[in-house]
Amino acid sequence: MPLPLMSLPKLGGGAIDIGGARGRHMLLVVYRGKHCGRCKKYLTSLDGMAGDWEAAGFDIVTVSADPLEKAQADLDEYGWRFPIGYDLSEAQMRDLGVYISDPLSPQETDRRFAEPAVFCVRPDGIIQIACLSNGPAARPDLVELLDGMKFNIAHDRPARGMA
Repeated sequence: MPLPLMSLPKLGGGAIDIGGARGRHMLLVVYRGKHCGRCKKYLTSLDGMAGDWEAAGFDIVTVSADPLEKAQADLDEYGWRFPIGYDLSEAQMRDLGVYISDPLSPQETDRRFAEPAVFCVRPDGIIQIACLSNGPAARPDLVELLDGMKFNIAHDRPARGMA
């Protein structure tokens, strides 16, 4: 199944375009947003492994439904080095097939948001691996995922499963 084509604004300017063919594999991480402490831990772990993912042939992209101000505040605090897209719309969330949640209170956040998802996408735009969660506590282990993707690439494994 191909990753849907979409474009999101990128922190620092410009846009993040996902979907379609590209020169490298892509690791796309959809995160819940500023209100999620588990997301910060996960993205910080990913930042520590970014060189390993890039050496394996991956571009890393992260996106959330947060507005510019919240996404920028997290980047300022944590200093992640990968591209961060923001303002993921509900329509885009639905196109990606991720779970969507309402905030539990105004203190949590002020808008609907995407639950965590991780996509490993081949250079031809086909989703090799999709991990969707309906809550913050279930996410793929990044070390295991990278190891599995290296195997898939080395052995030219096809995308598996049918939805």
